[in-house]
Amino acid sequence: MSDYTYQSSEQPQGEPNKPDAGKDSLVNKIQQLGQTNVAQMPSDSKIHCLTIVGQIEGHVQLPPQNKTTKYEHVIPQIVAIEQNPNIEGLLVILNTVGGDVEAGLAISEMLASLSKPTVSLVLGGGHSIGVPIAVSCDYSFIAETATMTIHPVRLTGLVIGVPQTFEYLDKMQDRVINFVTKNSGIPEEKFKELMLSKGNLTRDIGTNVVGADAVEYGLIDQVGGVGEAIRKLNEMVEAKNPGKTEEGKMLQ
Repeated sequence: MSDYTYQSSEQPQGEPNKPDAGKDSLVNKIQQLGQTNVAQMPSDSKIHCLTIVGQIEGHVQLPPQNKTTKYEHVIPQIVAIEQNPNIEGLLVILNTVGGDVEAGLAISEMLASLSKPTVSLVLGGGHSIGVPIAVSCDYSFIAETATMTIHPVRLTGLVIGVPQTFEYLDKMQDRVINFVTKNSGIPEEKFKELMLSKGNLTRDIGTNVVGADAVEYGLIDQVGGVGEAIRKLNEMVEAKNPGKTEEGKMLQ
């Protein structure tokens, strides 16, 4: 008597079709990132990267077509970075047009108060309230072609035309000036001069500072890119935690 083995062509329940799953993952990468392979941070890296891009969203939600950085997302990340013992250094990359003043100052104050080494890098632009965020780190870089727009604090929408409104604006502007001059090498008089300059911007007062000029004014520490920023951060991590390699990894 012959034995017959029944073979089903159906996939066992609960076991995904691995080739199809891999194909879906590949398609998803192409759709989301435009490439088939995505570089990953090494699992034992001690460096965390935080990006500040688009418009910094504060107490008012911006339209969905705006590219935004939400401060309610960034603040918990900064707290987690401070608490995580596996993170020994933070790289902050900026390409922002600015945004909510109080949200930007809140992020700046948190970055400035971190106990771990921090390095910022301005790529493209670090405008408006992005300036305090850029200078809040222990060391700052700016790309040669990147720009930073320095201008007075503005309000949008309905404004009550009374002296108290202008006093409030003046005090808010003083908070920005005090933070920037405290956390960078630019003198207060020079920063105010750039902020209130006329003729540099077409439809506004202020100054558009490019790459090397930001370093010359003392606003940013050095002109450089990603490689220089990571090398500097690794040096700071090594100085704070002797016994680590240049790659930010633990020595075994």
